[in-house]
Amino acid sequence: MIRTKKNLFIMTALLFCAALAAFGNAGEIVSPIIPLSNLSEDHTLLQTLKARISESPIRLYASIIFACAIIHTFFYRVFLKLADSIHSNKRIKRHHGGSEMVKRMLHLLGEVEIIFALWLIPLFWLFTYYFGLDGFAMYMDDLAYNQNKFAEPIFVVLIMCIASSKPIIQIASDFINMLAKIGGGTIKAWWVSILLVGPLLGSFITEPAAITICATLLLEHFFEHKPSRKFKYATLGLLFVAISIGGTLTTFSAPPVLMVARTWNWDMLFMLTHFGWKAILAIILSIGLYLYAFRKEFAILEENRKSEMHMHVLPVRVPTWIVVVHLIYLGLIVLMMHHLLLMFFTFLAFMAFADITKEYQSEIKFKSPILVGIFLASLVIHGSLQGWWIEPLLMSLNEPSLFMGSIALSAFNDNAAITYLASLVENFTPTMQYLIVAAAVSGGGLTVIANAPNLAGLSIIKSEFENGVSPKLLLYGAFFPTLIISLIFYFIR
Repeated sequence: MIRTKKNLFIMTALLFCAALAAFGNAGEIVSPIIPLSNLSEDHTLLQTLKARISESPIRLYASIIFACAIIHTFFYRVFLKLADSIHSNKRIKRHHGGSEMVKRMLHLLGEVEIIFALWLIPLFWLFTYYFGLDGFAMYMDDLAYNQNKFAEPIFVVLIMCIASSKPIIQIASDFINMLAKIGGGTIKAWWVSILLVGPLLGSFITEPAAITICATLLLEHFFEHKPSRKFKYATLGLLFVAISIGGTLTTFSAPPVLMVARTWNWDMLFMLTHFGWKAILAIILSIGLYLYAFRKEFAILEENRKSEMHMHVLPVRVPTWIVVVHLIYLGLIVLMMHHLLLMFFTFLAFMAFADITKEYQSEIKFKSPILVGIFLASLVIHGSLQGWWIEPLLMSLNEPSLFMGSIALSAFNDNAAITYLASLVENFTPTMQYLIVAAAVSGGGLTVIANAPNLAGLSIIKSEFENGVSPKLLLYGAFFPTLIISLIFYFIR
């Protein structure tokens, strides 16, 4: 069954590559969307918005659909609760097939990653109504080929698949294990090593892979010792914040950075000097703060650990040469992130290698990467139509308002959405570019939906939280780390 799914995926990827090759030289494609006009600085924000709506009313309708998608993300838990209550409803239970269908539909509406994709349906209908099928196709082709806007979402899918493979996870886990043993292998040593090293590894193996490793190790070396509810939420909040800022050492790991790095010409040196060292400092200070706050509970947990005997089955070790090959594939995908065909063929070669060495591999899980890719691709389509209002709005804010407003927006929406919308603004000053990204990554741990990788980590450790994660308690747990990194990013410039 697994092999059948793998072969099906390979065939799909090959067909997609063939389609890209067929249309890649289609020539210049003209989008039906009217370009934004450069209005006089004398216009107020409201006057500017009214003028741009008059030029093309579809801008307002597209933004209303986008707003509905954002509101939908606020209430995704409602649909999940309704789905779970289906079997307790006796009237629905009489029609088993119908109840299962309704339950799956509600679960679909509660999948955070595909909410924006679901709201593409009315958007596509709107485009077809206004511009016809050819106009809609031209707009999508313009995004895909002229602007190359889907390279980043596809890159994220492929890099997540490789980075979550067993050899990559093994080498990352070994490094964290080495540091934990230096600290004596205590619960405190493991806790510090995981939350310090894991998020920073995210800059090189991507944030989704890093949070997968961190969540897995925390489950084994921290949560199994039954910490208090308060300590659980503090750890979860710190993990989310550290993952969000830990990916800022490079340009390809953190989704908020990935969405703007190419547009704003940010390179590795820029990220390291403007964001990276500050992120390291903030993580260290946050860990130190929680170490002091929970010092008594650490001592209690360690005493309990010593009084218990845990038997762990050692996994089969992956040979070093296989790990090296995986690292090479990871690097090749990063180098080819703006060349779709080369990325796909490199990934197909990786899958062939993984199949040859399957004795040392775990099953490649496509669901989570594909969901994240769908989310980012949907965001590109929605976001490309929001520049008409985001540009004058952001330009009207002063620096403190821009920074604080972006943090607040990131808490209630994926932070990649905030930076992508900012990348659509022309004449955005370097200072404002820095502030918008700094705010977006700072607010990435305040809620589950604030940063796309949060969902991947939560899926691993959600069993440790009864009745799901409380948004209020998560906000409390992430507040102080968020405050620390916000102060560092804003005042050290």
